[in-house]
Amino acid sequence: MEKSEAISARSAQGRHSVEVEQSLEQLSRWMDNQFRIPGLGWRFGLNAIIDLVPGIGDTATSLVAFYVMASAVRYRVSKITLLRMGLNIAIYFIVGLVPWLGDAFGAWWKPNIRNINLLRRRATVSAADAKKGRTSDWLFVGLIMLFLLALLVGSVAITLLLLRYIVTQLQASF
Repeated sequence: MEKSEAISARSAQGRHSVEVEQSLEQLSRWMDNQFRIPGLGWRFGLNAIIDLVPGIGDTATSLVAFYVMASAVRYRVSKITLLRMGLNIAIYFIVGLVPWLGDAFGAWWKPNIRNINLLRRRATVSAADAKKGRTSDWLFVGLIMLFLLALLVGSVAITLLLLRYIVTQLQASF
């Protein structure tokens, strides 16, 4: 009994103390927490700056978040954790579509840091052992990414339809 309890304790401890590749940690820090506003202590990263570029910013920062989520497959996190990571990205992207408010929200939400923290807590193998993931996990992440890309395409389509409507209304009034 003591031996199995010790093994359980070690595996539970290992699961919560897995070290993530330094490059993923660095990428997340650069994107979400690299800069600090003196006096306030408020931190932001390149996401907040890139998001200010209309149309391109949200897409570019979401692609970086995709990379972090896809990296989680190699650490063999559960599918529910992958889904949570995808949800963090979806929330970031959807709210980010609202001008100015979305940019402020994105600086606060920090999807990459959230996903790295999930990865750190839920990884089942270490960075040294994280060479490849299971095929079913890659397919699952692919489905999540397809859904998120559908959100992107849908938002672009809605934007184009709204712009077309506005242009036709302006032309009709002149």
